[in-house]
Amino acid sequence: MATTKEYRDFILEQLNILDNITYKPMMGEYLLYYNGVLFGGIYDDRLLVKKVDSNKKYNMQESIPYDGAKSMYLVGDVDNKERLKEIVLDTCKDLDIKT
Repeated sequence: MATTKEYRDFILEQLNILDNITYKPMMGEYLLYYNGVLFGGIYDDRLLVKKVDSNKKYNMQESIPYDGAKSMYLVGDVDNKERLKEIVLDTCKDLDIKT
């Protein structure tokens, strides 16, 4: 199942609290970037972020984005913009970008 454009638009609206969020379509899904660095994606109408040390504190459930992929963290509470911002910023801390 591919991600719907409506869900993509919803997630991008939730992330508009951050500047420089971009996305790239990939086989029916969407890769998400902050300041040009890949931090996660939207897969099957689910927001997933890379697993890094600095975002373990959110106790997110692990999930596989697609067959054969590495495990990522599933962001469960996508309605909370402030929490989403914190998750993205903390994830990016370990991805060597300036936030």
